[in-house]
Amino acid sequence: MSADVPGIDPLDGLRAPQDPDCDVFLTGTVFLDIIFTGLDSAPVRGTESWARGMGSSPGGVANMATALARLGLHTSLAAAFGDDHYGEYCWDALEQGEGIDLSMSHTVPGWHSPVTVSMAYEGERTMVSHGHEAPGPAVPDGGPGFPCCPPRARAAVASLAPGRSEPWVATAARNGARIFADVGWDETGRWDLDALADLRHCQAFLPNAEEAMRYTRTDCPRAAAHALAERVPLAVVTLGPEGAYAVDSASGESAEVPAIEVEALDPTGAGDVFVAGFVTGTLADWPLADRLAFAGLTAALSVQEFGGSLSAPGWEEIAAWWQRVGTFADQDPAALRRYAFLEELLPAAARPWPLRRAVPTIGFRHPA
Repeated sequence: MSADVPGIDPLDGLRAPQDPDCDVFLTGTVFLDIIFTGLDSAPVRGTESWARGMGSSPGGVANMATALARLGLHTSLAAAFGDDHYGEYCWDALEQGEGIDLSMSHTVPGWHSPVTVSMAYEGERTMVSHGHEAPGPAVPDGGPGFPCCPPRARAAVASLAPGRSEPWVATAARNGARIFADVGWDETGRWDLDALADLRHCQAFLPNAEEAMRYTRTDCPRAAAHALAERVPLAVVTLGPEGAYAVDSASGESAEVPAIEVEALDPTGAGDVFVAGFVTGTLADWPLADRLAFAGLTAALSVQEFGGSLSAPGWEEIAAWWQRVGTFADQDPAALRRYAFLEELLPAAARPWPLRRAVPTIGFRHPA
């Protein structure tokens, strides 16, 4: 079930009758994720390892779609689903469980769902994946498995790749969507910003520090952010355990927020959750530093649970965390003030921390 608290709308007061029904649109590949946790070390060749925990959930682009939906944004996902039991399970978990609009998605007969097995240990993860590209012709304004033009939306999230342009990104931008983009590792080794053709359509670009420095030929992530801000209106560079740094080229403003120290169980999907938090704050028109703080907070809460979409926090988790952290006698008052903007958003009462989140597992016919 969706983890957001009924009645909490981060865009409350900003919605107008002429606005699109969709807050955020995204497209990509949905995987079935099978996550093993509680491993003391990496699996050793020729031996059998037993994990103390396991969960199954939709993964891939479903991680970010779930994170957005749990934060109260009306989310539309265009994706291909296999016609196997895995695909049926993922569709149901996203549409019925999370309230994600799948009207742009479709089931592909005879195509099996991509699968990822993730093993979490020592705060890191090792993954093994298998899958084939969904069959079907590319549509001029879409892509493989993308049946038609993207819907009108306040925002869209894209994943950029060198040498590849996705026609839907330009279409969405022309229709008024604010494009937020991340990027993966450049396997070509060229690290050429000009090769990211859709960057010109983006309002915000959110690479990690290593990616940002390689693309800008700088040796400092903050310098990289300023260099990227010459290409996009808003550059956000994630700094791992140091937090995040952002530059708004329109206003000339920059902001840096440190990360929250947590004991990480599984980092799967943390980057997706960070982007979802930042998109939420941006659409809600929060100050830049508050957006960074909120994105970092949601990512920090996610790594304390296993899985990608499983770990995405909703407002109930955020409220419980805020209520709990205020009870620590040795808490730094300045650190608390950094998140004081949450007071106006969160319900007065919250369930006690820690919360037990639902753990979907294939095989149960009724809720356990």
